[in-house]
This record gives sequence, structure tokens and C-alpha cells, in this order.
Amino acid sequence: MYKQQLKDRTEAGFLLSEKLKKYQNTNSVILAVPRGGVPVGFVISKTLHLPLDIVLSKKIGHPNNKEFAIGAVSMDSMILDEHPEVPKKYIDHEINRLRQLLQEKYELYNGNRKPIDIENKNVILVDDGIATGNTLLASIAMLRKKNPAKIIVAVPVLPYDTVSIFEKNADEFIYLIASSYFRGVGSLYEEFDQVDDEEVIRMLSVINTNE
Repeated sequence: MYKQQLKDRTEAGFLLSEKLKKYQNTNSVILAVPRGGVPVGFVISKTLHLPLDIVLSKKIGHPNNKEFAIGAVSMDSMILDEHPEVPKKYIDHEINRLRQLLQEKYELYNGNRKPIDIENKNVILVDDGIATGNTLLASIAMLRKKNPAKIIVAVPVLPYDTVSIFEKNADEFIYLIASSYFRGVGSLYEEFDQVDDEEVIRMLSVINTNE
């Protein structure tokens, strides 16, 4: 049993690496959610000798309430819920707008490197924690369309009542702390500093330079 608080994202990465050891030096890739998931994924990538990339997605908000998600989009995939009242023109516009933002963000972090092809590979999807889990669930759905061998979700912390959701949606779900008294991801870390863009760029650059 792990203690009920982690020191920082680096410790989280090492502890998750222990649980992911069977994937060391295999046909697997780590996809981290920027920004907080990248330091966790970086440690796993170095420890298990696996390539590291990022996964980016954004929700498509309802025209009458932007906080209400009617779907989600990645750079090359999307999922949409049934909302007949939402004009197709609005959805098309949002998809193009959000894709442009995601492309700019990917280039900021990764320069002109192409995203790693995940077809027939084990995808280890990593973040520094789950709050609602909606973004990660959308990412899983979109990654499925690229035919990976399997999707493993690996997160350090999450609310206890979301465990079963991810056990259903991922092929394998690995976590360290599932809290029954969840007060936010940061409350389960002793140190939870904000990760800035420069740190993400540096970590991705280090891994890709060492390939």
C-alpha cells in the first residue's frame, strides 16, 4: 500500500514505472498529457526505455454553454455526441479552430517532429492525476481510432469513484492512490508546482535527442 500522499511528479513517475515494468523495451509508446503529465511520463520513458510523445485534445463546447462538452477533437481525430440542435456549420468551425490551436501547441512543444505512429503499439497514456477524467476519456476514444495494440492508462492519483470508469474504458488501468476524500489532484502531492511550457519542451527534447 502506498502512502496517501506523493512527494512530487518525479516520485510518481518512478512508482508507476515499477508497475509498468513488463513494458520495458517493448513495442510501446508513452503519450503524456501536457503540461503536468509530461514530467511523470518523462521519468517512465527514461526508466523503461520507451519513446515519449504528447497527446493533445480539446472539448467542443455547446454554442449556448461553452462549458458543456458536445464532443472533443485531437489533431487528426474527433468524437461527437448526438446534438441535432447544434448547427453543422458551428461544429465544423469549432473543429477547424480547435485543430489550429492544437497544431500550434504541438509545434511549440515538439518543433517539426512528427507525432509517433501508434498503430499496433501499446499506448501508455499518462497524466499527473485525474479530476473528472472527461478529457482523458475523450483521448482514449480518439486514440482507439488509430488501432493501437492496447491502451494502458497510468496515473498517480484519482478519486476512488472514477476507478471503475477507467477500468472499463482502458485495456489496463494502473494507479497509485485512489482517494475516497478527493480534494483535487494537487492535494495528493507534497510538491505540486505548475509545469511551464519551457519544461515540457526541454523534457521532450532530451528524450528525442537520446533516441
